[in-house]
Amino acid sequence: MQVTETLNEGLKRKLDMVIPAADLNSRLDAKLNDLKSKANIKGFRPGKVPMAHLKKVYGRSAMSEAMQDAINASIQTALTERAEKAATQPSIELPEDQAKINAILDGKEDLTLGVTYEILPTFELMDFKKVKIEKPVSEAEEEEVERELKRLFAERREYEDKDGKAKNGDRVGLSFVGRIDGETFEGGSAEHAHLVLGSGQFVPGFEEQVVGLKKGDKKDVAITFPEDYVNSELAGKEAVFETEIIHVQGPKDKGEMDDEFAKSLGLDDLEALRTAIRDQIQASLNNLTQQRVKRLVLDALDEGHNFDLPSQLVDAEFEQIWKQVMHEIEHHGKTFESEGTTEEEARETYRKIAERRVRLGLVVAEIGNVNKIDVTQEEHQQALIAEVQRFPGQEQQVYDYYRENPEALASLRAPVFENKVIDFVTELAKVTDKKVTRNELIRAVEEGDEEGPISSSHAHDHDHDH
Repeated sequence: MQVTETLNEGLKRKLDMVIPAADLNSRLDAKLNDLKSKANIKGFRPGKVPMAHLKKVYGRSAMSEAMQDAINASIQTALTERAEKAATQPSIELPEDQAKINAILDGKEDLTLGVTYEILPTFELMDFKKVKIEKPVSEAEEEEVERELKRLFAERREYEDKDGKAKNGDRVGLSFVGRIDGETFEGGSAEHAHLVLGSGQFVPGFEEQVVGLKKGDKKDVAITFPEDYVNSELAGKEAVFETEIIHVQGPKDKGEMDDEFAKSLGLDDLEALRTAIRDQIQASLNNLTQQRVKRLVLDALDEGHNFDLPSQLVDAEFEQIWKQVMHEIEHHGKTFESEGTTEEEARETYRKIAERRVRLGLVVAEIGNVNKIDVTQEEHQQALIAEVQRFPGQEQQVYDYYRENPEALASLRAPVFENKVIDFVTELAKVTDKKVTRNELIRAVEEGDEEGPISSSHAHDHDHDH
């Protein structure tokens, strides 16, 4: 095989290859010999078909397969000898002259072809010990525990319609339209919501103004969103909710929030229930902290590495993102203008997100490769079980789907691998705790996740020995 490099610009490569006819004919003979023992041709006993007759009947189709095998093997050999890895499937240019193609298929001429591809970049990993992470930590507050306890108690009770004014402990049905500076805002309206007064479910200041209202009453409820409100766009702003009471219901039973209530839920006493709620809230907060740390680590990895990216990977990632964007616009009545941008600006923004995803995917893969981080069979199985459990009642169908689709099953390894790499970097980084409120933590996580998935699945498609 003869290989000549005709293009070497950045990550782009082009090779001109010549595969000798003798190599093709050797591969053809091997295929025909294999076929000889299997072919069932009228007039000949199995295994006794003359080679010349086999070549006459199957020669062209077998040579076509031999050519493809030779091309694949030659490209792989060339990449190995050049110590290169192709970012995507190489593009192959075959001769256009049909007479030449026929001569190659007849085994009379060498096969000449052009192979164009982009290589995966090589780069030096940053010093992870220089990464500084401010880890947001939030403790479950007793006020939140009590609020959840009240919500749970209210949820378990039965209610019946009542006349008269609503008081704490009652459940009201209400509709409302919220406005800030006269303009409605997303999430600020509902046609028939339920609210147990005194439960603390709504924005502070709202429930107190509903106490004393009765069925059919209307009232403008004015509140100010807390400065640390989860949605930063609403934080600190004044809003007026045009509210109407649809019905008022009082609790039917005289049950109390006591040890007996806790026992009805399978706990020993009320304190044990409080502890269970506290632990559940803390586990949720810890999970948010973990999400935020992961984001901060990936931000540091993104900032700490700068290298050329394979344009084909970026293009593929961008197209995937853009398809989702256009789906949102077409099916949810949105426009670029309603989102405060233009198509051109949106394309530029999402292009940068695509570049970030590809860069991080390559960096994460390289960290795993260099440090021999792998996903064990047990971890892969655990990921499958976790995925199956996300679909109650459909467990068997979901399990069968993954077992019957190797690609889908393999895709479950990527997030496990990524998390193991993040944990590896986090252990080496300098991490300091910073106490924050629950809302501050939630806001940080949500704002950090506005780009959607962080790293690209494309990067995990490449064999980095993991």
